[in-house]
Amino acid sequence: MADPKGFLTHDRELPARRPVDVRIRDWREVYEDFPAPKLTKQASRCMDCGIPFCHNGCPLGNLIPEWNDLVYRHDWREAIERLHATNNFPEFTGRLCPAPCEAACVLGINSDPVAIKRVEVEIIDHAFAEGWVTPQPAARRTAKKVAVVGSGPAGLAAAQQLTRAGHDVVVFERADAIGGLLRYGIPEFKMEKRHIDRRLDQMRAEGTEFRTSVDVGVDITAAQLREEFDAVVLSGGATAWRDLPVAGRDLKGVYQAMEYLPPANKDFENSPINARGKHVVVIGGGDTGADCIGTAIRQGAASVTQLEIMPQPPAARPGSQPWPTFPILFKTESAHEELTDGGGDRVYAVSTTEFAGDADGNVRALRLVEVEGPQSGFKPIPGTEREIPAELVTLSMGFLGPEKGALLQDLGVDYDPRGNVARDKTYMTNVDGVFVAGDMGRGQSLIVWAIAEGRAAASGVDRFLTGETALPYPILPTARPLV
Repeated sequence: MADPKGFLTHDRELPARRPVDVRIRDWREVYEDFPAPKLTKQASRCMDCGIPFCHNGCPLGNLIPEWNDLVYRHDWREAIERLHATNNFPEFTGRLCPAPCEAACVLGINSDPVAIKRVEVEIIDHAFAEGWVTPQPAARRTAKKVAVVGSGPAGLAAAQQLTRAGHDVVVFERADAIGGLLRYGIPEFKMEKRHIDRRLDQMRAEGTEFRTSVDVGVDITAAQLREEFDAVVLSGGATAWRDLPVAGRDLKGVYQAMEYLPPANKDFENSPINARGKHVVVIGGGDTGADCIGTAIRQGAASVTQLEIMPQPPAARPGSQPWPTFPILFKTESAHEELTDGGGDRVYAVSTTEFAGDADGNVRALRLVEVEGPQSGFKPIPGTEREIPAELVTLSMGFLGPEKGALLQDLGVDYDPRGNVARDKTYMTNVDGVFVAGDMGRGQSLIVWAIAEGRAAASGVDRFLTGETALPYPILPTARPLV
């Protein structure tokens, strides 16, 4: 155990965010450096529980008490070994995961949980700085070829595991750069893209091949894919977005979040969809909505308003969401802090009824109404209708599953009742040799689940190709978060 009294003598502490008026003038990550002595104190708060429920909260099964103890003892080299034992990309999860491990931390029953995410990201950043993250090429090659379709966290995790198992792996990505939503969906201020690039350098050195600007199913057909490769891993995500079918939806200036964010991530200053000088409305209160807020503010929006149909969540864990489940709480992310600092507003329990346009077909306003809670079916409250200015609107309302385009149609995969690609316990679809990992099979989920599924699917592929496997299998495809 790191420090038997650590959780009694030290409070939870996280690094400070850079001042709002400073950070909104650039696209760098928002957090300041965290001094090593403070990190040691945070690691010492881990109680080394007899039953560490953080393991249950994390689908990767991260060995959290072990690397907390190692950080407390300043054994950074062993700490990264224990972290990499279960997680291919802790630099991604440490920055982007909402940390279900912390929600399940035993200390969190009656105190603030251990700052697990912060310790995690400091371990991997320290390891990269010391040059400890090196290629791990396979000792022998199998001559088996695997295609991974999609280069998000699930696809990258599957690819790295399979390359290290000795297979010849090619990752296909329809965008012009590798990373999926990590690259073009997540803004730079949440994760600088250099973190992706340095990990890709490692994977290339290990032998993984990447092919960009290839729309599999169109540029290369399903039949060609099956002919060239011994196995296929589908990891294209749940990219079919939820729309808002109200009057005025077709006006210019109303975009899906994933139409707005990618060009902003490609060109920070001169995105073709730009909020500069405009009244911006973000519909959707989740992480993607926060990404749109922070992006619009950095682009110089005249005002930003966020709308959410659900009631405002509670600040503390409600009785209906007991420990160790992951509670839905009111959060103030960095973008929300920037929003309120700039005079913007987060409006809950409202529903958009119409977009109003000008004579040129541009959106100029949004009409909304207050609604009752979900138990009433979001029934409108008479007399609460109003109009707010809106010259740029982003729809950040989640996703409905995978795009059922040419690839999935031509492969002939089956779907589960939720519309996701169905798979067995080895992550294989009804089509022999075709596997599915991540949101394409699970539905919209978290980055940590995507990595876990990529690792598990790689185990199934390896066994399919060779008859046996030593690759880890962290979760069943039917596993679900603690709720």
